[in-house]
Amino acid sequence: MASTTMRQWKLTGRGNYDKLVIEKDQPVPQVGENDILVRVKAVSLNYRDISIVQGSYPFPLKDVVVPISDAAGVVEQVGSRVTRFKKGDKVLPTFHQAHLPGKPSLGGPTDGVAREYLVVSELDAAPMPKSYNFVQGSTLPCAALTAWDSLFGLEGRVLKPGDWVLTQGTGGVSLFALQFAKAAGATVVSTTSSSAKAEKLKALGADHVINYREDKEWGKTAKGLTPDGAGFQHVIEIGGPGTLQHSLEAIGFQGVISVIGFVAGGGDKMPSILDCLSYQCIARGIFVGSREQCEDMVKAIESNGIEPVVDDEVFGFEDLPKAYKYMEAQKHVGKVVVNFEQ
Repeated sequence: MASTTMRQWKLTGRGNYDKLVIEKDQPVPQVGENDILVRVKAVSLNYRDISIVQGSYPFPLKDVVVPISDAAGVVEQVGSRVTRFKKGDKVLPTFHQAHLPGKPSLGGPTDGVAREYLVVSELDAAPMPKSYNFVQGSTLPCAALTAWDSLFGLEGRVLKPGDWVLTQGTGGVSLFALQFAKAAGATVVSTTSSSAKAEKLKALGADHVINYREDKEWGKTAKGLTPDGAGFQHVIEIGGPGTLQHSLEAIGFQGVISVIGFVAGGGDKMPSILDCLSYQCIARGIFVGSREQCEDMVKAIESNGIEPVVDDEVFGFEDLPKAYKYMEAQKHVGKVVVNFEQ
């Protein structure tokens, strides 16, 4: 290994992006016998990262933490007992570090990936798709795997050809869900807020697009598009309080609403778990997925030639706060990425 020091970002408090502080000349972490040292090449942002800075994230966190969960990099060194990887392999550290006590998620209860090097267990990393560059690879560990788990993770309710899927918006999870669903032979209805984003969704294969700013009853409208108005087998619910009622109005009998996020803020009336009885559906909370699911997803990506949607604006390492602000302003389509080699 050529370097013994590295740069990293630290989130030193909550409330605004001034709490993001760059640290230089930090020691490169040492590998244990079952670990790999990963040189981080690119990271991508999720809404979770913004909510952690803002102080609205509802799960336990370290007070001072290296932020961000999603990265792609190259193995620089392996421990003496490592068998899954070798130096030079391109890898994705998994969102959940399952071999640490409590299975913490990166960038929250344990230090994340906004640093030039990190050490993870060989069992907490997955191979990157062979055709991907690091910018593309960095989009997968959270957003893509969340979409994959939503559609294929519940036994007995796995997405099938001919099923109908409803996605919300043009963020990372929704776009991956659209791509995975189309690859599996499903019909997809997507919502968005602008004609330009609607064209992007159609280019990715969306069969129908609804502008939710123009149609205030978009859940009912979407359901009306399904055969005999029977509703959807899968709804990718990323809005939270502001969109859950629409998702309930769209879902079909015994369909699955995958509850993922809360980006839409509050609604007038928050549905309760009893509404699942009224609408005869399944609500399933999704918190990303496992390493094994990630490996299955990578195989599917390679088999189907799926490429992630990366926003045109890619940031450099020292511009990390700008990337946060850009994503918070919802200027992006797809994933916002920080390229460490730029």
